[in-house]
Amino acid sequence: MQGKRALVTGSSIGLGEAIARALAAEGAAVAIHGRQPKRTNAVAADIEARGGRVAVVLDDLTVEGEAQNIADSAIEQLGGIDILKFVGMPITTTKTPSSMVSVR
Repeated sequence: MQGKRALVTGSSIGLGEAIARALAAEGAAVAIHGRQPKRTNAVAADIEARGGRVAVVLDDLTVEGEAQNIADSAIEQLGGIDILKFVGMPITTTKTPSSMVSVR
């Protein structure tokens, strides 16, 4: 994973956090995403304290159009995305992750 850049949505808690921590432990730069600044920043700070490279993306994936903003922010901070993992997708959406985001 060394040199890879990952965006993991819902990574401020639970399964998303575990995935983000595992990717960071393997050497990937990780964008930590969440809606709650305190929790999201705490996860990012802990990963960074362990030597990981992190970006923080605060936004609400359940709001129409925000998925693109989340991806754009991660791309801007990390210089691109090699790994995209959607965790905590809202069950009410009729869209698939690939139709919600354009990763350039």
